[in-house]
Amino acid sequence: MSEGRWRTAGRALLRVIVVWAVSTLTMLALAGLLPDFQLQSEDGESITRTAVTAAWGAGAFGLLTALVWPVVVRALLLVPALVLGLLVFFLNGSLLLLALWLIPDGRGTVDPDTAVVVAAVMSAVASATSTALAVRDDDAYRRRLSRLADRRRRRRGEDGSGAGPPGTVFLQLDGVGHEVLRRAAEDGVMPTVAGWIGATHRLTRWRTDWSSQTGASQLGILHGSNHDVPAFRWYEKDSGRVMVTNRPASAAELQRRAIERTGDGGLLTVDGASRGNLFSGGADQLALVLSMAARRGRANRSRAGYFAYFSDPANAVRTALSFVAEVAREIGQSTRARLRGDRPRVGRGGLYPFIRAFATVIERDVVVAAVVGDMLVGRTAIYADLVAYDEVAHHSGPHSRDASQVLERLDRSIALIAKVAEHAPRGYRIVLLSDHGQSPGETFEGAYGLTLKDLVRAGCGLPVSRRARRSKSGAEARDAAGDALRSALHRRLADGADEHPEPGSEPVVLASGNLGLISFPDATERLSREQIERRHPALLSTLANHPGIGFLLVGSEKHGSLVLCRGGAEVPLAEPADDGPAHGGLSVDGTLAAFGPGAADAVRRTDGFPHVADIMVNSKYDPATGNVHAFEEQIGSHGGLGGEQSQPFLLSPLDLSSPLSASAPGAPGAAGAELVGAERVHRVLRRWLRECQGPQVPIGPPAAARPEGTGQRLPQNPSFRIR
Repeated sequence: MSEGRWRTAGRALLRVIVVWAVSTLTMLALAGLLPDFQLQSEDGESITRTAVTAAWGAGAFGLLTALVWPVVVRALLLVPALVLGLLVFFLNGSLLLLALWLIPDGRGTVDPDTAVVVAAVMSAVASATSTALAVRDDDAYRRRLSRLADRRRRRRGEDGSGAGPPGTVFLQLDGVGHEVLRRAAEDGVMPTVAGWIGATHRLTRWRTDWSSQTGASQLGILHGSNHDVPAFRWYEKDSGRVMVTNRPASAAELQRRAIERTGDGGLLTVDGASRGNLFSGGADQLALVLSMAARRGRANRSRAGYFAYFSDPANAVRTALSFVAEVAREIGQSTRARLRGDRPRVGRGGLYPFIRAFATVIERDVVVAAVVGDMLVGRTAIYADLVAYDEVAHHSGPHSRDASQVLERLDRSIALIAKVAEHAPRGYRIVLLSDHGQSPGETFEGAYGLTLKDLVRAGCGLPVSRRARRSKSGAEARDAAGDALRSALHRRLADGADEHPEPGSEPVVLASGNLGLISFPDATERLSREQIERRHPALLSTLANHPGIGFLLVGSEKHGSLVLCRGGAEVPLAEPADDGPAHGGLSVDGTLAAFGPGAADAVRRTDGFPHVADIMVNSKYDPATGNVHAFEEQIGSHGGLGGEQSQPFLLSPLDLSSPLSASAPGAPGAAGAELVGAERVHRVLRRWLRECQGPQVPIGPPAAARPEGTGQRLPQNPSFRIR
């Protein structure tokens, strides 16, 4: 053995001894502090024998966690992630009881409840000690990364020369708008990102489709088509079901439709990995992918990422403790917001603290660990979604201090991934992007005292909730509906028509941020404006004239589709030019100009979807404040048009071509043009993969979609500190 190897082995042995010694001292300290935990030899007197017992216990516990824990976690892969996280403490405590039972020189005794506490503390201390030793020794840290990478390369039959083309990591910061990222970098909230902008990366704004939400954007980015995705949730008349993009069955169906439409398996079909996403992108390696979660058997290994992370008990304990801390943080922050009387504000009780903790701790930790594993084995294309900011911004506001703290932690995760890239077997280009932004504002119900469903029912002459009846806005809506109904009936009588409206089913009212969808389920086809008014003469005018509504989209037998606004404005959607006196000299582009550039084109595109709702409702948008009114309980929302929600970002390395380059097929056009729509972002990302990998990664769809494989176990690295 060479001198260098002897030195390496000596350092490794020293680290083991130090960790063992610290664990022994920790066990002795806990035995002194906790009355239900005792470490005594048979005579119960000798301090030396008690110390030997503690050393035996610490050593046995360390061996059990290294040998037994991975097997137990693998056996529990089918357990939901949140349940698995809660089982961490119980499993760790059981291993401690077993370790004490194995001590040959006098058995320690511990109450089962206390065993959980002791095991958690010991795992955390051992992990902190091991990490501190590795961090202090940069050479040891690099060697550990290199060993992991070399081991995986040998298993894949690679020579490890590292001379191959670079890989690409796409990190999606869910819900982080262009302006939010820019401000966070300027204010020092995200120092890693700030160091990239202008130095190694270029920051580009792009514009979403009308449906500014993860389902539509990520489907377009990963699979090249988000056709017929009008919102986050919508009613489909042909099947009679409500599609919700974050449900496994709906996500699987949307992915199937996109593949069928494009003939393409997705962005990640060439040695790709999909982590924490709604859709697979055609990747072979899957973890926490929603569209695959509904599948059963070996074909579904979307939870394999949990094993890669929780197989290290120190990671499991650290994440569980962070989970509890995040729940406490949310309770504290929401309590302070109530005491301060912050406005706008939504309810943050119930299960929300636990949902937030899952998104900001467990999902983040598992996804980052999965990305690290992918890089260490040298995968070609990796796409991962970090949802933490989006979840917090919905309830605390996109510009709140709560959301800013989440951005700080995300920046540290980005820094970790960048550090790992320095030790990966191949070079990596890291691209940051988002799927949409968020727009702030009081909820529709908070501003007007009634929900969109209440307003629709009032316009239809149907009963509404008592709270809505008592509200000023509800009374105005009922009066306006009554006036409109009487006016419509007078017109019908004057024309010789029946005075009674046509019967019909109650409408289905769905909300996607500040975008509302109203459908009549008894009609097999999309109802026209004329048909809606025959059924409910007051409905459209009630909606269009409400101060919280920006505009409506409805079909029309006379004019094609129409945009309806306050004051009786009716603008044909298909005519961008001035339409003359018949429509008040208005054009749809001018009417929707306040909602941002390209708003009319986005509405036209959605109008052509087979499953567009009978009535599409976009809330009011105030350009001066950037505020919208969500039809859901969210003070930071996205889903429709108006403000920062439609303005996500791309942060790409300078050695990749500009996203706005006109030199590639499917590019936006002339240099400097705006990048519009998730489908165009898909083509940009494909172009970048080809620039990195060469012509074997096509820009257009291949002849046939590549079948999706199964996820596999990811490499572990206990020195990673996911924060």
